Amino acid sequence: MKLAITHDWLTVPGGAEKVVKRWYDLYPESSVYTSVFDESKIGHIFEKKRVVPSFMQKVPFSKKYYTKMLNLMPRAFEEFDLSAYDVVLSSSSSCSKGVITTPDALHIAYVHSPMRYAWDLYHEYYGSAGALARFVMRRTMPGIRQWDVISSMRVDHFIANSNFVARRIKKYYRRDADVIFPPVNTEFYTPGSDEAGDYYLIISRFVPYKKIDLAIQACNTLKRRLVIIGGGPDESRLRDLAGPTIEFKGALEDEDVREYYRCCRAFLFPALEDFGITPVEAQACGRPVIALRKGGALDTVIEGKTGVFFPRQDVESLVTAMTELESQEWDSSFIRRHAEGFSNERFDREIQEYIQQKWNARLKEIN
Repeated sequence: MKLAITHDWLTVPGGAEKVVKRWYDLYPESSVYTSVFDESKIGHIFEKKRVVPSFMQKVPFSKKYYTKMLNLMPRAFEEFDLSAYDVVLSSSSSCSKGVITTPDALHIAYVHSPMRYAWDLYHEYYGSAGALARFVMRRTMPGIRQWDVISSMRVDHFIANSNFVARRIKKYYRRDADVIFPPVNTEFYTPGSDEAGDYYLIISRFVPYKKIDLAIQACNTLKRRLVIIGGGPDESRLRDLAGPTIEFKGALEDEDVREYYRCCRAFLFPALEDFGITPVEAQACGRPVIALRKGGALDTVIEGKTGVFFPRQDVESLVTAMTELESQEWDSSFIRRHAEGFSNERFDREIQEYIQQKWNARLKEIN
């Protein structure tokens, strides 16, 4: 069985890239086909000799502005010749599922999310865009949506990274999807020996939809200490909102992040996310989570056992949830055992079994 991997872009390490890395290691003879490859930022994870970038690699400034080149991406993936492969495994939140395979090949798409800016978050992206970007979006997005639906028909089997994403695949593509949760490094993220501290924790990119401002306002209201790890374009606005109990730590090494997980009172997760790996990392360290009662958190947090949900993205709801969490006792051992169900090893086993099962079925069809 000769296998190829496709991925939207290989530019910076993130959650989706962790999924691709597991496949990359599980199938050492595979190559990764992608629109753009930034070796300076991700070459220590993916060897250059096993990465095949598209023609976009030669477009000036594509490594920096690839997200502005959406109109080129359908062509970029359709031009890849994958006729030598038996199985194509796509990691997609944009265009990589649109590759063209042979009639006998098996194409499995692991979808982190249907194209957000084309579908459910279109109006949010449009509302925050400048005049030129809005002009382009109005004229290009109808065609992008049509191509996105048409290209979904090229996929033999969909895998979603959460039940939330599976429902959106059904909504926009009218296709069923199996669910395999993404891998979490529960071997690295483990409970510590120290007692829980007095601070709440957020680890996130600073962009508006992450709703970090909501956590800041809630902690301002309750006068609770909040530690925020990360960075991004929304930083200056968030700092303006922060009261004296809010601490910004910037980007930290993984070992330092683990210590903050281990000693936090609880992890705050106010965003609507497709899955959300950070809440699982916090639980792997034995700490409870306060999460929005929507999205991927519904798959990863057990209410009253490993965390507390709040119903709406407003300060009052989050304050109520924080007060509720502080009134309860939490079993760190139980929280840890729950998180172990999302381990790297579990993901490797489930994805290999899935691919082999579907490939065996395909062989029966063509022989």
